[in-house]
Amino acid sequence: MSGVSNKWKESGNCVFIDYLNVYNNMRVDVTKLQNATVKSFEQNKLKRGDILLTSASETPDECALSSVIRDDIPDDVFLDDHLFAVRLKDECKTFIDTAFVNYYMHSSSFRVQVCKKVRGVTRFYITGKPFMSLEIPVPPLAVQRKIVEILDHFTGLEAELEAELEARRKQYEYYRNALLSFDEADNNVKWMKMSEVGTLTRGKRFVRTDIVEEGVPCIHYGDMYTYYGLKAYKAKTHLTPEKAQKMRFAKKNDVVIVGAGENKNDIGVGVAWLGEEDAAVHDACYIFSSDLYPQYVSHFLRTESYHKQIYPLVSEGKICSISAQSIGRAIIPVPPLSEQQRIVGILDRFEALTTDLQSGLPAEIEARRKQYEYYREKLLTFKRKTA
Repeated sequence: MSGVSNKWKESGNCVFIDYLNVYNNMRVDVTKLQNATVKSFEQNKLKRGDILLTSASETPDECALSSVIRDDIPDDVFLDDHLFAVRLKDECKTFIDTAFVNYYMHSSSFRVQVCKKVRGVTRFYITGKPFMSLEIPVPPLAVQRKIVEILDHFTGLEAELEAELEARRKQYEYYRNALLSFDEADNNVKWMKMSEVGTLTRGKRFVRTDIVEEGVPCIHYGDMYTYYGLKAYKAKTHLTPEKAQKMRFAKKNDVVIVGAGENKNDIGVGVAWLGEEDAAVHDACYIFSSDLYPQYVSHFLRTESYHKQIYPLVSEGKICSISAQSIGRAIIPVPPLSEQQRIVGILDRFEALTTDLQSGLPAEIEARRKQYEYYREKLLTFKRKTA
């Protein structure tokens, strides 16, 4: 899309398929079209069969991740400006199945080709001409469709588990909102601004190229959505001691809060840092230091009551952001420490059902995913004919 504004609003003059729909789904979810406002309707419009791909990311391996539109979609659906699309030529539609192509684009052999075409330093991207020079195998159409049928079976099993996991998440959200809603007449609960119960300190800038395998623990804002949950004991990434000298650090029992992101819904969530070592924090995050039970704070930062307070204060644009002052204005209920710990004990059990990678649904989903990836590589590895 060009000339676009007011993305992800409740209403707009058009609908579009957004970046996360492609990033998160092998098959575009056409039930989750987003609203936006554009200046002109003279734009590329999507059709069933189109393959959508991510154009840029902070890591090379997230460029050109694909998803295909396999279901009917309305007329005049536009494409997020962080994506690009491939549409089959008419003469190819009789012998190429785009669902097969989409699966192949996730294979390791194709991903190796993609990474050779990616460019960038702090942010990585792929452009149309290099991407369109990549090659795909084209077996007989019947073979393509059989492969799609088999891989659909495996992804369908995973989708069923994902649906159950989503139900568990809703259960957690229900109890979280119920347990963290207090009667304002309750004398055991104080209602205070976050700035009154703690301090908010912004992290300092570092980029992906500053990250090393071993060194000083650091928390990059891009990992806050995908890697960290409500609490963390170890950092995913590290900085050199030299770079770390310039950083600001979260100490044990601090809460790291996201202050910027591409989507307003990502803003304001937090993770309780419980590691024994201090962790350097990215400048798109804030460090919240207080005497509150840290996990209680991180659960609260996911409640509807908190989001209703901060969302009107988010500055929207290409990157959405919120100031420390705005977060500090949010009112947080403060029951006695023992009650904070009791609530956390209950919510942690519900939350573990949706995040524990050692048991339960996440573990089963991971097993199904590995099974799918194994058969995908077997089915999508072809030998070239020699002359």
